[in-house]
Amino acid sequence: MPRGFPVAEYRERVARAQGAMAKAGLAALLLTTEPEVRYFSGYLTRFWESPTRPWFLVVPAAGDPVAVIPSIGAALMAITWVRDIRTWRAPDYDDDGVSLLAATLREIAGGGRIGLPMGHESHLRMPLADWARLQGEGLDFAPDNGLMRGLRAVKSEAEIAKVREICAIAGRAFARVPEIARAGVPLDEVFRRFQMLGLEEGADWVPYVAGASAAGGYADVISPAGPEPLARGDVLMLDTGMMRDGYFCDFDRNFTLGPAAPELRAAHARLIDATDAAAEIARPGTTAAELFHAMDRLLTGGKGSDAGRLGHGLGMQLTEGLSLIPQDHTVLEPGMVLTLEPGIEVAPGRILVHEEDIVIRNGAPEFLSPRYGREMVELEG
Repeated sequence: MPRGFPVAEYRERVARAQGAMAKAGLAALLLTTEPEVRYFSGYLTRFWESPTRPWFLVVPAAGDPVAVIPSIGAALMAITWVRDIRTWRAPDYDDDGVSLLAATLREIAGGGRIGLPMGHESHLRMPLADWARLQGEGLDFAPDNGLMRGLRAVKSEAEIAKVREICAIAGRAFARVPEIARAGVPLDEVFRRFQMLGLEEGADWVPYVAGASAAGGYADVISPAGPEPLARGDVLMLDTGMMRDGYFCDFDRNFTLGPAAPELRAAHARLIDATDAAAEIARPGTTAAELFHAMDRLLTGGKGSDAGRLGHGLGMQLTEGLSLIPQDHTVLEPGMVLTLEPGIEVAPGRILVHEEDIVIRNGAPEFLSPRYGREMVELEG
């Protein structure tokens, strides 16, 4: 699959944004985080791992975006479709781009309101002192009222293809787990080698691997691996967020070391049933809360669990946008990509979790992750 997107993809995103801005009365959008900057520009780099430098993108009410960035990023930004690139030498302890950004915003907004993402899951990626200084420049900042969240929630077919591709890559890595996991192998070695499998199969990066291995289920789904060896009777769970061309997958798989106990087989089958129940109603017009309840009724009888949510949005970030919780009444639309992530308690302090990635279509949803069967794959015990 070709890397990146054609310019037409970015122009369409900007046009959608500007239409929403007109309705909201916004003269400009100020964006500061990696996915927001990349969404409109295609600017893809791991340099965001360094917190030293701030990066800004301004989307005007009409016309193309303007990048206000440290000069170290100018060459890479120049190979994107963005042509108005304004830079400063960073880091600058006296003025780290604040004056340049303020001047750009005054020029573009012309005294109008400047929207910023301020809702759930948003953050401002610049020093608080610089933000205070920018607020003192006489600019009119306002919440974007979910504008960016709504734009990113509905993926284009080109974006969906990126998620489908990384899901296939991760699926191939999961299919090779029997090569690396058996009784006696330390869990941290399994984690390292699983990341290697992902890279061998075509992932650019494997930013997220979590999981566990324990008898009768596991205690949590976010722990790093330790040196404890896998043992017969364990359930091994691997959960991964691999990345390809700027887009994530996010799904897990459960394995057993030797034959699974009957109660574990039954619990895993219920997880698959819960996933199917949510997928059955995952149609345009259904709400995120309704997907939660469809799964939770089968898992807890409607009582809920400490996990909090049973799925979430997915795309340029491992988790983004909606949450499958009773309080999230986001209405599903075609093009939304999300995870279904039911979990079940199998014994006090022991759980199983299953996760799949889907995209909402006009009819039945499309599973982007290779679907897992009701029986867990058995590893050498």
